[in-house]
Amino acid sequence: MRSWASVAMRDAPGAPAPASGADQLKALRSLGPHLWPKGEPLLKARVVAALCLVFLAKLFNVAIPLLLKRAVDALAPHGHMALIAAPLGLVAAYGAARIGSQGSGEIRDMVFAPVVQRAVRRTAIETLDRLHGLSLRFHLERYTGGVSRIMDRGLSAVEVLLGLTLFNVAPILLEVTLVSAILWRLFNPAFAAATIAVIVGYAAFTFAVTQRRVSMRREMNRQDNLAGAVATDSLINYETVKYFGAEHHEVARYDAAKRDYERSAVKNQATLSGLNIGQGLIMTAGLVAVMMMAAVGVAHGRMTVGDFVLVNAYMLQLYQPLNVLGVVYRSLKQSLVDYEQMHRLLRTEAEVQDRPGAGPLVDPGGEIVFEDVGFSYEPRRSILSGVSFRVPPGRKVALVGTSGAGKSTIARLLFRFYDATSGKVTIGGEDLRDVTQASLRAAIGVVPQDTVLFNDTLYYNIAYGRPDATREEVVEAARLAHLHDFVAALPDGYETMVGERGLKLSGGEKQRVAIARVILKRPRILIFDEATSALDTKTEQGIQESLRELAIGHTSLVIAHRLSTVTDADEILVLEQGRIIERGTHAGLLRKDGVYAGMWARQHRGTEEPVEA
Repeated sequence: MRSWASVAMRDAPGAPAPASGADQLKALRSLGPHLWPKGEPLLKARVVAALCLVFLAKLFNVAIPLLLKRAVDALAPHGHMALIAAPLGLVAAYGAARIGSQGSGEIRDMVFAPVVQRAVRRTAIETLDRLHGLSLRFHLERYTGGVSRIMDRGLSAVEVLLGLTLFNVAPILLEVTLVSAILWRLFNPAFAAATIAVIVGYAAFTFAVTQRRVSMRREMNRQDNLAGAVATDSLINYETVKYFGAEHHEVARYDAAKRDYERSAVKNQATLSGLNIGQGLIMTAGLVAVMMMAAVGVAHGRMTVGDFVLVNAYMLQLYQPLNVLGVVYRSLKQSLVDYEQMHRLLRTEAEVQDRPGAGPLVDPGGEIVFEDVGFSYEPRRSILSGVSFRVPPGRKVALVGTSGAGKSTIARLLFRFYDATSGKVTIGGEDLRDVTQASLRAAIGVVPQDTVLFNDTLYYNIAYGRPDATREEVVEAARLAHLHDFVAALPDGYETMVGERGLKLSGGEKQRVAIARVILKRPRILIFDEATSALDTKTEQGIQESLRELAIGHTSLVIAHRLSTVTDADEILVLEQGRIIERGTHAGLLRKDGVYAGMWARQHRGTEEPVEA
């Protein structure tokens, strides 16, 4: 179990590879347009207002110790009790400054919140759109759970990075500069030098340790991706787990992944605690040193008690932003690690792309032609070799053969999930590579072998074929698919929830939903990819009748295991190892007494069996 988890972890897509500082800066710069969005003057105004509030808050912060010093000095015994109004006024001003500092920060967050949330929403939309735009190969190789974790962490990182870069790093440096200048101006340069030394030592220690912790964060992310992928995969395949009584096996897989994450998290926390202890020692040593200098100054009469309080207040006040600086730097590095993975997804190029200047498919109902088509998923293994055939408009062509012969690959090439390695595929004389994918796919309707439904209502799943359809059109599509009577008999009718992947419906009911939404889509070309191979004979007969009705007047490509479902095809193509070895009508192929005739005979020895038998 342990070795299996290690292999899965090593091969898990989305495992973050170390990125250079340049890559991280590139990822950070990509957030710039979200910080200053084009065509959004109100959001830009919010950014400016937030920056002004940051500056105002820092002015209040710097003024607070000065007011406290003056109040302390005014309260010192000097025999002028009539002047009690002065320290009271200073105390009131001190309180007002503290309220102003806190209030400015809260108002800043409120003003800037729409900017951050708009950036998160846009980034989420852009990422999901990119994922949907990537080619089939990417999605076949991905771990769904791992990708979703990358998205979740990446979106959280966007929110953190925008706030940190604008409201923490620069304001902290501004406050440190102002405090050092005041200490230099009011006292001797030794105070400013000691303060700067503490700041530099603190920052250097923080950056050095945090840089070493980045690799730990990447490892935690890798373990987190794997654990999420294992859990998601296990839940998606719930039925299979139950069929084989593999609950303990799945829990053990998940435990192996979480055990590795646990070790990484414990190690990460240990280094974090060491970092916090080191930061505390540096700040405490600096505070004690400066306070001793101030105490000596008060003892020798060079400084007042108010000056002592002022120095102490400034050092404690600097401690907070410096401590935040450490948190900021850690969060910045960790968020960059999280965001760079999502940024890598955003930069992933789709394998199949529209050519520049590609136009819509002019004749969706035109003749389909495969001309000497070759294809391979990888160079070492050829899937199709020299495949040529035609599907005239309104005709039905069937593809039969053993598993792995290339039948489904032909359908994927027609739908342009992949591009042919050699040769070309045309519709109405147009090479599919010269038309837009959107127009091509709008012209094709697919009824797959395994219909996967969304965890929503029956109505939603049928209407998915054409979301802008009216309710009457949706109901009519269900009626044509012989589904309406079944739906009408349900307590909730069309509002019935179908469950995850449609698990609340039978195989035949799911297939009728697939047929209904293809009817609603109104495509000119139909692909039936073994649409009834998983059904029992009685259910299959009903579905076949619906499919025949659906195919009337459409150009159809049928992939079949059961040969009895394609006897009415205008042409049957027999594939073997990626080549067409026989072609003709059902009757003609039987007369040839070749491969097809042998397959037919094997399937009709008393039982209807798939070709693989």
